[in-house]
Amino acid sequence: MENSTATQTSTEVEPLKGGADKVEAGLAASQDLKTTCREGFTFAKLSHWRTAIFFFSLFLCLTIVFAFSFVIPCPVRPQYLPTWNRTFYQAATYDFLAIEDANKDKVMDVVFVLKEAVGSQNNTCAGEGLPSPCVVALAVAGTDGETLWERRLAPELHWAQCGLGGEKQSAGWDCLLFHSDRLTALDKTSGAVVWQQPHPPGPNSTLPVLLLPDLDGDGVGEVALVCPGSPQTQVWILSGRTGEQLGAPVGVASTGHHLLHTTDEGAHYVLLQRETGLYGVALGRVARQAREGLEAGLKKDRRWESRADAASDLVPVYTRGAVREVVRTGRPQEPSSLLLVAGGELVLLDGDKLQRLWGLNTSGVLRTPSFGHFDKDGVPDVVVEEDGGNGSRRLVVLSGASGARLWGVRLLPGPQCPPPASVLTLTSVSVFMFWGLLPPAGNRSVAPGDCRSYMLHPLHPSVLLETPNTMETPNTMETPNVMETPNVMETPNTMETPNVMETPNTMETPNVMETPNVMEHILAFRATLLERGRHACYFLLTEGGGGVMLRKRKLKEDVVISRVHHLSVTTETDDTVKQAFSRLRFSDE
Repeated sequence: MENSTATQTSTEVEPLKGGADKVEAGLAASQDLKTTCREGFTFAKLSHWRTAIFFFSLFLCLTIVFAFSFVIPCPVRPQYLPTWNRTFYQAATYDFLAIEDANKDKVMDVVFVLKEAVGSQNNTCAGEGLPSPCVVALAVAGTDGETLWERRLAPELHWAQCGLGGEKQSAGWDCLLFHSDRLTALDKTSGAVVWQQPHPPGPNSTLPVLLLPDLDGDGVGEVALVCPGSPQTQVWILSGRTGEQLGAPVGVASTGHHLLHTTDEGAHYVLLQRETGLYGVALGRVARQAREGLEAGLKKDRRWESRADAASDLVPVYTRGAVREVVRTGRPQEPSSLLLVAGGELVLLDGDKLQRLWGLNTSGVLRTPSFGHFDKDGVPDVVVEEDGGNGSRRLVVLSGASGARLWGVRLLPGPQCPPPASVLTLTSVSVFMFWGLLPPAGNRSVAPGDCRSYMLHPLHPSVLLETPNTMETPNTMETPNVMETPNVMETPNTMETPNVMETPNTMETPNVMETPNVMEHILAFRATLLERGRHACYFLLTEGGGGVMLRKRKLKEDVVISRVHHLSVTTETDDTVKQAFSRLRFSDE
């Protein structure tokens, strides 16, 4: 009662105060309402933005999917013919077969040289003002054998070398040909002549052409020609951009063969094979003598220079006798060891310290050794062909780490066959391919002068795959629609003999299965991967019967038609061996 009276009294004393409180309360409520409306409007605004962003993202995703699905074409993988051949009638060829990517489709193609009057693209020598027949450099696609380009040049061809368009050479050419009295640099993608210069005066140059770093500062690597002569060998340095001579010729010790070697310190030395051994001369010394200042930027190796002779500046590499062959075990322009064929021994030297790693007495190495991986130690193993006496040969695989013998086989006397080759697989071993003639199994007879191809799998060393012999049953002929068997010879329309040239009506097509064991003379053979890590195959360039034939065969195609040759008694069945070859996956590393 007292509180109510007090409140009433307060209101009566301050009548405006109560009204003010009500006004303030109303204003606060109004303010709250405005804030609520503003927040609601803001939320609605954000909701619209979120919806717009969502639909925009959805539209963008659909656009990308649509573009990649319909507008932007997917990369088309090259379509390979597992087997194809090209026949060039009334033509001759040379021992030259280069594997290059000529049409930039990431598939390797073939560059080779013919001597003929009329090309496959109906170009004639006379039409280009050249004597007939003339030299024809051409490239064919590795996928199907179609001609990519032709370039007709003045005869006669002395040598040709491709693979010169490396990292240090960016002038747009890859192949260099010495023909007539000229040097011609060709672009491998089009066959265009990038430059042409007269050959330097004096003795003719010999292979290999040396690919040098950029010496004149134009951003393009140079090349060097070595011209053996007596009493001195001449070295000419040519501009990689124009082919012009850079300075004067440099005289070095008379030599038979030569090679460019790179040490671990990045120094370049020209290796010279002499009667007394193998010697090296610094590239900087050669460049300085050619023209003052050309040697700028070239390095010298301290170990090598400490061994150099003060009078001749030659670095003795091997001095125990004449060196017949010297091969680098590593990739070009990279440090590697040196494999020497000298007298009656095979020697591996450290390419940096020049220390002897191992040596092996051998009874006559017949040709330049090759390399492959027989075991899994990561060191390239050595494939050697030795004289076996009475015209026979021994094919031996030696450990690259120790020189120990890993595998070997004896081959019967026969014609000069192509050198061995190998292709690396994903299992860190190589498949080896070689040519010759093994003693026949059972009571089978062999044709004299036969040259067959064999494949060796290091994980199955007791067996070989042997391709069937096309001349084994000369009275049996097979048509293109019949699957080839080991005892059947296949020709499209007529029996092929070594002295008869095929006519255009009997020309084999890429769809016809043909075995490579023919009686024609094999001039060149290369085994390679057509694509990075894919499609192992080999190419054969043969001449006979007045024509030239270039064949391509996929390795796994030969597995199907091959017979299994057992070198010793094993428990492996033929199907097991063929399946092991068929399951192989290849690597280019």
